[in-house]
Amino acid sequence: MPALILASTSAYRRALLERLGLPFSVCAPVADESPLPGEMPAALALRLSLVKARSVGAPDALVIGSDQVAALGSSRLGKPGTHAAACKQLLACQGRTVTFFTAVTVLHTAGGRQWQGLDRTRVQFARLDPDQIEQYLRRERPYDCAGSFKAEGLGIALFERIDSEDPTALLGLPLIWLSKTLRATGLDPLLCREPPIGQPLEEST
Repeated sequence: MPALILASTSAYRRALLERLGLPFSVCAPVADESPLPGEMPAALALRLSLVKARSVGAPDALVIGSDQVAALGSSRLGKPGTHAAACKQLLACQGRTVTFFTAVTVLHTAGGRQWQGLDRTRVQFARLDPDQIEQYLRRERPYDCAGSFKAEGLGIALFERIDSEDPTALLGLPLIWLSKTLRATGLDPLLCREPPIGQPLEEST
């Protein structure tokens, strides 16, 4: 089987892929994440997942590229980076629904064959007061997360409901779709015996 490579430096995506118990390496992708003029969030996520997968130059590998775009109405929510920006994002989301478009590309570099999937997760935010938002941000500091929250942590307390076909999609990598796709390539997570889950993984350069 070709090597499995995750084209991402995200610790969240790496932790998610580790759940499948498959041996893989990680490689930093090269991608300009700026949207094209008039590009819709779903199209942007799909294009960037493919660009990231293609940026890995391994000769015979299955490369996983992924991207997530959050949209509040017609506005795109990026990673806030700072406390002030995160506070502004969460205040704007109060009582509203944010849609997260999570795209995945699996690329077989040897033959150029590719598979793409897209998950749409809708998150309805609760109405909270500014003090609650302030306390949340100071406790979890989700400044590297689109939407300014960590759903796997205390961020779940910010929501009224989540509508999704795959609970892992909101975290950054839809494992239901990915497992099905890897089985189609002949790499079945349920039949993999090595390495043991939790074994350290080698970085790819």
